[in-house]
Amino acid sequence: GLLFLLLSKYAWGPITKALAERESTIDASIQQAERALAEAKQLQANNEQARRDADADARRVQAEAREAADRYRAEAFEKAKADAAAIVEQGRAEIEREKTAALQEIRAEVATLAISGAEKILRKELDGPAQRQMVDRFLDTLPAQQN
Repeated sequence: GLLFLLLSKYAWGPITKALAERESTIDASIQQAERALAEAKQLQANNEQARRDADADARRVQAEAREAADRYRAEAFEKAKADAAAIVEQGRAEIEREKTAALQEIRAEVATLAISGAEKILRKELDGPAQRQMVDRFLDTLPAQQN
């Protein structure tokens, strides 16, 4: 009994106290680990949401870039088409100017040739019978012109 009394006073008290302190420390460590685990899960969820947001932003930026490229391509095509039409129209106008100039040149040449021919005919000396024949032919054409 005396041993039991001595053990309970000097041994059991400090051992139970040490076990209670140890249990309290373990409980605190477990609670701290649970809080850290909850924080880690929250961070993981936040990181996952941030990743999804970044993916969505990347897809949006990619779609906007694709749309901008398509718009630029369409604008460039329309500009090239308009430029080509302007070049064709300039070519047509130049051809028309050249055609008009050529026709004027031909008319001037024909007029010069006609004048030259008429001049040669007028300069030609006609003898009496040839003059008479020319006058007769002219007179023959007069009644035909009056009808």
